[in-house]
Amino acid sequence: SQKRNEIIQAIYDHQVIVICGETGSGKTTQLPKMCIEAGLGTNALIGHTQPRRIAARSVATRIAEELKSQPGEIVGFKVRFTDTSSESSLIKLMTDGILLAEILHDPMLMQYDCIIVDEAHERSLNIDFLLGYLKRLCVKRKDLKLIITSATIDPQRFSKHFDNAPIIEVSGRTYPVTVEYRDTENEEGQPVDMPAAIAGCVDEISRIDRGDILVFLSGERDIREAADYLQKQNYQNTEILPLLARLSASEQNKIFNTSSKRRIILSTNVAETSLTVPGIRYVIDSGLARISRYSWRSKIQRLPIEKISQASANQRKGRCGRVSAGICYRLYSEEDFNLRSEFTEPEIQRTNLAAVILTMEQMKLGHVDDFPFVEPPDPRLIKDGYKLLHELGAIDSKQKITRIGQQLSRLPIDPKLGRILIEATQENCLSEALIIVSALSVQ
Repeated sequence: SQKRNEIIQAIYDHQVIVICGETGSGKTTQLPKMCIEAGLGTNALIGHTQPRRIAARSVATRIAEELKSQPGEIVGFKVRFTDTSSESSLIKLMTDGILLAEILHDPMLMQYDCIIVDEAHERSLNIDFLLGYLKRLCVKRKDLKLIITSATIDPQRFSKHFDNAPIIEVSGRTYPVTVEYRDTENEEGQPVDMPAAIAGCVDEISRIDRGDILVFLSGERDIREAADYLQKQNYQNTEILPLLARLSASEQNKIFNTSSKRRIILSTNVAETSLTVPGIRYVIDSGLARISRYSWRSKIQRLPIEKISQASANQRKGRCGRVSAGICYRLYSEEDFNLRSEFTEPEIQRTNLAAVILTMEQMKLGHVDDFPFVEPPDPRLIKDGYKLLHELGAIDSKQKITRIGQQLSRLPIDPKLGRILIEATQENCLSEALIIVSALSVQ
């Protein structure tokens, strides 16, 4: 809010602006309101994308509260299976996947006069697609305003992509966070019991204070194990809440309700950037996450558990400096932290490009080589993607999409698995194939 006048002026003067600031600077909630003040949203909507469904929902509710209206009136949201936006909406929150899907029916995105791409530093496939598409669209639609927001991770790259768009830095109101390293490896370098290490930190915190704790783990199984272990410790007046993308909306919303009890929230990296869990004073970071990787040798997309990058670790640390000074316990050594890579590489550089190429063909975006990606994918992966699609019969020898390819592009699963379903329909064994494919498509 301190930079309000500067931001509103920049919206008037430039087609594209990049806003960069730490979590907690209010980028997500205040920018749409500034766009309204700058006169946007009257003729068409202010589109606002979030990387995750849970964030789109909670942000829409929050902005609606600040504008003293009900969700669905001035502010609506649209995620898979739910759409609350109405005729009277000025601001529409959605996942980046929803906006991409809308491009198919509305290539010029005429229903928007401004688009805010939030959390662009996450660099998911969808975000990279959107940034490439919007770069082309801005040339055709001079009236469209575009705002890209990012944590302080490499904002120059976005600015350069959009012909040196101006960068406005905003500071977050954060309190100092102390980092404590707790090396959880034994002499042989094997990790010790993670739930026990977490409980050790909780005991230590309990001696100082009863503040809320956010624990970052790599996935659902680890969360369930840690939850079971912590329940058995019988902590007084404490509730243990898991937070996963797969939980129902009502389960997820529990974390936003304040409680008289101390809360220990066990989360995957969904709480790393796009969600602010209120009242957190302590973070316990396992230093691990599941990261999707494609091996072009074995032709398999996997979700191995890996050490997170320094940028991710710092994002996690920043989660406990929002309400007061906090402490972040890292369950690894400082030396280990210093050896980690600086940033997480963008998804496009570690994914199976067959699905990407199909989407691009379906959306008539042209060849991967000519598309203005922020960082282009590895040529080997591009070649591999085209080869696989050719084998599946999704593209012909001239690299044009076939009828099978069009069917495949509409199925939101790996092209190889989608191909099984299409074939199973021909062979009258769809119900059996569905069982096998659904088993193959989960972690």
